[in-house]
Amino acid sequence: MNLLATTFKFLNLIGGFAVVGALLSMAFLVLNKDGYLTTSGEKLRRLLKISSLIWVVGAFGTIIFTLAQILGTTISDALDVTVMRSFLTQISLGKYLAFQALLSMVVLIFSFATRKIESLIILLALTIAGLIAPVFESHAASSGSHSLVIGSLVIHVIALSFWVGGVIALAFLSPQDRAVAVPRFSQMALWAAIAVVISGAVNAWARLNFVDAWNSSYAFIVLGKIAATVILVWIGYLHRKALAKKDSIDWMGFARLISVEAVIMVVTVIMGTWLSTSSSPDRPGVQEFNPALSIVGIETPPAPTLSRVLFSYEPNALMIGILTLMVALYIKGVLVLTNRGDKWPVGRTIAFALGIAATDFATSGGLGLYAQFSFSYHMMSHMVLGMIAPIGLVLGAPMTLALRTLPQGRNSDERGVRGSLLAALHSKIGVLYTNPIVALAIFDGSLFALYFTDLFAILMQSHIGHLFMSLHFLAAGFLFFFIIIGVDPNPRRVHYLVQIVVLFAAMSIHAFFSVALMSTTTLIDNGFYASLQTPWLGDPLADQKLGGSIGWAMGEIPILIALVATFINWMRDDSREAKRIDRNTARQAAMGEPDDLANYNQYLQELAQRDRKES
Repeated sequence: MNLLATTFKFLNLIGGFAVVGALLSMAFLVLNKDGYLTTSGEKLRRLLKISSLIWVVGAFGTIIFTLAQILGTTISDALDVTVMRSFLTQISLGKYLAFQALLSMVVLIFSFATRKIESLIILLALTIAGLIAPVFESHAASSGSHSLVIGSLVIHVIALSFWVGGVIALAFLSPQDRAVAVPRFSQMALWAAIAVVISGAVNAWARLNFVDAWNSSYAFIVLGKIAATVILVWIGYLHRKALAKKDSIDWMGFARLISVEAVIMVVTVIMGTWLSTSSSPDRPGVQEFNPALSIVGIETPPAPTLSRVLFSYEPNALMIGILTLMVALYIKGVLVLTNRGDKWPVGRTIAFALGIAATDFATSGGLGLYAQFSFSYHMMSHMVLGMIAPIGLVLGAPMTLALRTLPQGRNSDERGVRGSLLAALHSKIGVLYTNPIVALAIFDGSLFALYFTDLFAILMQSHIGHLFMSLHFLAAGFLFFFIIIGVDPNPRRVHYLVQIVVLFAAMSIHAFFSVALMSTTTLIDNGFYASLQTPWLGDPLADQKLGGSIGWAMGEIPILIALVATFINWMRDDSREAKRIDRNTARQAAMGEPDDLANYNQYLQELAQRDRKES
């Protein structure tokens, strides 16, 4: 039974990784023609179909054998309709596995016909979502430090899928296509390898006791996986060394090296599969039941003080990973411009850094820590993520930097990464989301959808729910302030008057939301914060009303500042336009030409003369 369970889980992982590699290669590595697959991309469709089928088989097999292991029964008992339906609809792990299986079926169906690069990117995102879904209810989820352990494992799986899947896809490419794809994959693989090593080390450090755990078979497999990873990193180094020769590359030897790398990666995935089906050795010491540790995954922090809020740190590995990637890409863009001899405003870099720091403070810093135990601190974190951090990120002009530094197409027919970003900005979806009304509805309307329905209580129950709220607040705030004060190119020209009207509407709606929250007489979290039994929390309802007042105070100030900034920009724009008209008039006068006003007066005189003649 255990062997079969491990086998299907391996098929699940390796199939998903191969799907990622095929989609990644089709969308980014091989050549495309104006956003559509060429013959090179079509050659990978067979790999995509086969790997999708393997993923489907592995996903459904994992469901069956996981349920059989949980119940300690035979496969026939696990296949009972009533038992299976209860597992898939009532148990969290069953829901995540069902979600994964559903996405694998979607990818398999669309793998037969998809030709547009945008569609392939969507399928790639769905595949990654399916791969990481069960992680949130894995053995890692039962250990302490949820945010650190689960987040690092999610990063580990995503990075592995890019690295392993990419190598598998390269092994299936023809020598001509491989010569085109390898240079771009090499850069991507370097980032993935770094993420794999760091996330794996963090996960092992957080889950294992380094004194007692290394005598177990679990630890020996960990050491074996580390050794295999070191070998893969060394092979990656040989790849980059070979690519440095450019015109004198031995592509036959390169292909053999890729084949060896693919085999080692498969072995590494097998070891990872075994680890995922086993529980890590328990840390010594028997602890009493702790509601906070059981629900949130960390010990209850001491009563909040200013110094504790400012200097405490509980790392959220997934958010740290996202922010690290954003910072790395931003720095790389600035360095590309610098090496090219172009300048990038220091103020934009500082603004972006402040936005990143505010996001980290609201998710992993003291504010993010206490937000897990108190609604008022949750609301502070919400305001920082939705109102303060986005302003810094928007003023950092990341899209402008990307458009100036992203690579062009490798030939005249290929759209390239820069072209794909431009196409996304000017697509129907891009135009829709940059509509001020739509942005306002997402920015303020989501407040009522989240806090005045059961959605807030549902999301508070899981780590993925916390992650979703953080990313939503940040994205909604970024979209709103991008339209109002953004310096990046906008597919829709929004007049200053419209911006001011939208800002006044945002202030009014936000004030109404805060007053409604302050007027509540029941707990909107269905008793989540009360269940933590936090000794310093006091009355949860009073804390909830305090959160409403905090939301009002912290939410109005950034909008008011944006309103003043918009009005000043409007005045400056009008002043620049007036100066331009004056310069044009002076130039025309100096050249003896009539200015625009004289031409308009002459036009009116001609109309009057024509009217007199006709009468």
